[in-house]
Order: sequence, then structure tokens, then C-alpha cells
Amino acid sequence: MTQARPAPVRRHASLPRPLPVLRRVVRFDVVSWLSVYLLLLFAVPSKLVIGPLGSAGAPSMVLGLASLLLWVLIGVGAARPALSGPRLIRVSLALFLFSVGVTYVLAMSRPVVSNEMSPADVAILALLAWSGTLLLAHDGILSAERRDVLVWRLALAGGALAVLGLAQFALGELFVDRLALPGLTLTSPYELGERNGLIRPQGTATHPIEYGVLITMLLPLTLHVGFEHTERRPLLRWAPAAAALALVPASGSRSAYVGAGVGLLILLLGWKGARRRIMLGVTAVGALAGMVVAPGMLASILGLFTGAAEDPSVTSRTGSFDLAGEFIARDPLFGRGLGTFLPTYRIFDNQYLLLLVTIGLVGTALFCWLCVATVRVLVRVRARSAGVDPRTHDLALSLIAAIVVGFVCLFFFDAFAFPMTMGALFLLIGVAGSLRVRA
Repeated sequence: MTQARPAPVRRHASLPRPLPVLRRVVRFDVVSWLSVYLLLLFAVPSKLVIGPLGSAGAPSMVLGLASLLLWVLIGVGAARPALSGPRLIRVSLALFLFSVGVTYVLAMSRPVVSNEMSPADVAILALLAWSGTLLLAHDGILSAERRDVLVWRLALAGGALAVLGLAQFALGELFVDRLALPGLTLTSPYELGERNGLIRPQGTATHPIEYGVLITMLLPLTLHVGFEHTERRPLLRWAPAAAALALVPASGSRSAYVGAGVGLLILLLGWKGARRRIMLGVTAVGALAGMVVAPGMLASILGLFTGAAEDPSVTSRTGSFDLAGEFIARDPLFGRGLGTFLPTYRIFDNQYLLLLVTIGLVGTALFCWLCVATVRVLVRVRARSAGVDPRTHDLALSLIAAIVVGFVCLFFFDAFAFPMTMGALFLLIGVAGSLRVRA
């Protein structure tokens, strides 16, 4: 007689299945950290600082210094280096920082005006903070997917800033002057400037020049997102680019117009076929629409260039060459020290001229080499990714355009005194380094 087999016992049958929400883990990595940095850099007005820290108390600077510390801790704690072999961008940055350190030591070893010491210290701290975000992005972004997330957030930030600027231009209101954040104090009163009877928007930046340069730096990335992030809805992915393109003519800034022209020219030279024709068509239609909606704007833009010879801001820049030459001749190689040439002495409105005075020919050359090295790395990435990875291929071109725009626009203002521009520029260089590592 055949015995019936006992039914199998289901172990833990009485225990409920875990809910999916309990199994989700919030992912916090370098990209998340850098996203917080973006929020502090762009969303918090530059004039708000942590009171007790004074000019060194910008929240983005504090997190940038923490980024440098985090990068060091990650490197020390790794069982073996995460990255091996030469890294052109990282080595170029190290050489530049070393040269700036030499100028600081030389400046502090000779008689120095007491008012110059604190600005020199703050300038060094700011440079270290920017370098921290560069290095963390360079070495800490470990996948193309996470890099794309950061690029998307950069584009969103650019689009949001552009929308704020358009609202300022249209309504004549700053809006940021109504923002009060606990623990932060205002360093100087808010002002909404005008030029030729038109409002000059400034977003959350300190000055309209910085704001215009920042938008034109991020414009190539917004276009990259529009063309390449096809997994997102068309309206969503094209919104940042549309806002940035609309903001450029409303910026009222020569530096923004030059930056947009340089960036679009690089993109048009790198794009092929239909994409180039689409962009040319969009530019033409946008120009015609602008002439219809605001007919006086075109004349105002043209006047900024045709009347440049009589513009006080231009004559002030050109009139600074002789004075700068005198200071450069005193310390031609290493300068008088970063941050020691105070605005009360003279405002050059030319960062390269100021660098020649403060860190000399050696430091200025190494700073320019950082740009050349980054572009060289990205050109190699484009060559390797051609026909293999279209998104990486296009991102490399967009980063070339964005970084070149940033370095070109340094001719138009003393950018090291403006945290948003330099923080964004160094972050973009770091993203470029991560692209090289993972491409």
C-alpha cells in the first residue's frame, strides 16, 4: 500500500513579505554631494554668508572645502588608488595650486599691508574650495549614468536661473531680496541695475556680468540635454535650453553676448548635418522674434559694441593696462600674492590682468594651461567615442564649449571675486576629468 507523501512545509509562511518601500535605499554618493553643492552655489544668493565667517562664509565655499577634505579622506581610506596612471587635469591643477602657494609664501615673507592679509587668506580658501569640487567630481563620479544625472541637474540649474532672470527683466523685481535664510547675513544691499533703459537681470549672482557669464557657460549643457537625453519628455528636456536662449539677449551684458557667441560657434563647428541646421534656424527665428517683441533691444545690443569706445566701463578696462604693467614689472614671475591687490586700489575688470599682477607670469600660464589640458582631454574623448557612444561624444563637445566660454569671459571681469562663476567653472572641469576616466 502506497503511503501519501507529506505536504512540503513552507518555511516562514506566516511572516509577511517586506514592503517594497522598506527595501529602497536612499542613494547618496559623490553626485548627490555635488548636487547639494549646486543648490548652495546657485540657489543661495551670493550676498548671503555665514556671519561669523565673513567673506569666507559663503555656504558653497564651506561645502567646497568639505569636498576637498572628503576627497582626501576617500583617497587615504582606499585600499588601492581608485585611479591609476597619469591624469592630465589633476596634474595641471596641482601645478597651478603649487605656484599659487609659492606666491602666498613670498607675499607673507615680505612686508605686507595689514588690510591685504585677510583677503589673501580668503582667496586661498576660495581656490581650495573650487579645487575640492573639481577633484571630487574628477575622481568620484564612477559611472556614466551618475554623470548624466549631474549634467541634467546642471542644465536644470541653468534653466531655473534663466527663468528667474527673465522674471526680473520682465517685472523689474529682484525677488531674491525677499529671501531670508536662518544663519545667513547680507553682505551688501541688493540692487537691480539698468542699462540703456532696460533692466539688467542678475538672478542670485552678485552682479549682472557674473550672471550672464554663468548662463552662457551652462547653455551648451542645456542644449546637450535637449538633444541627447531622449529618455525624458521633450518639453522637460528642452525647457532649460529655451530659457537660457531667451535670457541671453535680455542680459544686457557684452560678456554674455560674447560668451554665447563663442559657445554656439564651437557647437556649430562640432555638430553635423541636421542638428547644425536646426540650431541655425532656431537662432534666426529667435532673433526675429526678439526684434518683434522688443524692437529696442537689438539697437541696445548693437550699441554696446558700436559705442564701446565711449563706454566708461570699456575705457576703464583699457586704462588699467599701464597701471597693471607697473605692478607686473615689480614681480613678473610670481606676482604680489593672490588676493593682495584690493578693489580699492583699482578694479581691472580683467581677471587675466589681475592674475598677472597677483600670481605672475608663472601662475597665469599654469592657469591657462589648465584650460588647454582640459580641452585636450575632451578632444581625445571625442575621438575615442566617435561612432561608439554618441552621448559621450556630444557631451565632450558641450563641455569644451562651456569651459572655453568660461575662460574667455574672464577677460571681462575679475571673476575670482565672484564665487558662482568660478565654482561652476571648476566643477565643469572636474566633470570633464570624470568623462575622460570613464569614457
